[in-house]
Amino acid sequence: MLVGMMVGTAETGPIAIIGGGIAGLTAGLRLAQAGKRVAVFEKRPEFGGQASTFPIGDTRLEIFYHHLFRSDHEILALIDDLGLGPRLQWRPSRVGFFHGGRIYPFVTPLDLLRFRPISVIDRLRLGLIGVYLQRYDNWTRLEGITAKDWITRYAGRRNYRVVWGPLLRAKFGDSHQDVGMVWFWGKIHLRFASRGQGGWQENLAYMQGSFGVLLEAMEREIKRLGGEVYVNCPVTRVLVEGDRLTGLEMGGQAQPFRSVLSTVPSPVFLALAADLPAEYARRVGSIRYQAALCLVLELDRPFTDMYWLNISDPSIPFVGVIEQTNFVPREWYGGRRPLYITNYLSRGDPLFRQDPQEVLTAYLPHLKRIQPTFREEWIKELHLFREEGAQPIVTTNYSRLIPEHRTPVRGLYLANTTQIYPEDRGMNYSVRLGERASRIILEDLLLGPHQDHIM
Repeated sequence: MLVGMMVGTAETGPIAIIGGGIAGLTAGLRLAQAGKRVAVFEKRPEFGGQASTFPIGDTRLEIFYHHLFRSDHEILALIDDLGLGPRLQWRPSRVGFFHGGRIYPFVTPLDLLRFRPISVIDRLRLGLIGVYLQRYDNWTRLEGITAKDWITRYAGRRNYRVVWGPLLRAKFGDSHQDVGMVWFWGKIHLRFASRGQGGWQENLAYMQGSFGVLLEAMEREIKRLGGEVYVNCPVTRVLVEGDRLTGLEMGGQAQPFRSVLSTVPSPVFLALAADLPAEYARRVGSIRYQAALCLVLELDRPFTDMYWLNISDPSIPFVGVIEQTNFVPREWYGGRRPLYITNYLSRGDPLFRQDPQEVLTAYLPHLKRIQPTFREEWIKELHLFREEGAQPIVTTNYSRLIPEHRTPVRGLYLANTTQIYPEDRGMNYSVRLGERASRIILEDLLLGPHQDHIM
């Protein structure tokens, strides 16, 4: 299958991209648009990574929840470039907070004033902190402080204990006290940019037919420009001679490539690129990940009236409940109501390896606490998705840890979610990552192999 595409040598062959997520497809598209021969390799049956989709009704849905913010300029431009702008719909979202056995709306300033688990003074501090971080731009001054210390100092201990602490703990587990303030700043600062004048009503975008429509358009355009894309095609090794890339090993065969860009999580990259210099490999491996577990229920009726429900209860074994049809029309899914139940945990957590029914059994009592009328009979289909390298753990002074896109091996590049900073992972920043990596590769092809690398 690969022979026709892979004619050439390590000096004249095409550019290979390992990983067909959004960053990999974006890089492949930009390189193909620049007139380069490119081949994208994805080990899974379809492209998209965490944005890949599965069938539901007459359409498709992402395996992990996705939407766009108004501040997502790079992916919005890409969508327009591919002629998909009319498929994108902007809708108001409803955000809630589950605490103390009750759902609290968090949509308007009045909702904040009604949030009784904290005092009136703390409610005002919570609102002022949001406005302050929305306008604060000098994130580099926050690098040396943890989110816990900053929130406790400026928002108060009660706000940390009730609101932000449980969410940090649920997302980052035992590492929650190490999370840097820059990560928290990014969440607040960028999210407020999707809100209307006054800073409260949040408007988000979703693509009719799922974001799989975008992935398919990118794949088609790469092919139209002469590139190749492969699914079910795992790379088994990056081939290196001395300090120079020579190609990739796939299916037991060596294939020459001029340049290789890896977009897979760092542990996977290190397993493939065993010949990396020790110091660069150490730096790549120094950033840890949380895994993600996402249970998707197809319900026959509403669960709540919230699109996004944050869980602030340490006894509940998941961090959020996202109800897709409280955001977009249920008619898109043939009347079914997809409900995401999202969880972050370590890869060693026994829950991460359980089957869908076992996970549902663990979750059922807690779902009934959130919605007392809920019954298992509401569930018509059940899906479970896992991702080991879901969320890099962003600690203090994180900018000092990030590995360079250019590795010390000439012709080998890395672009994955550990290098998205100060923003957090997301489709927009994966597009930005792919575009940045493609520019670096094109620059090196124009000027000659890179020689110097900052470790």
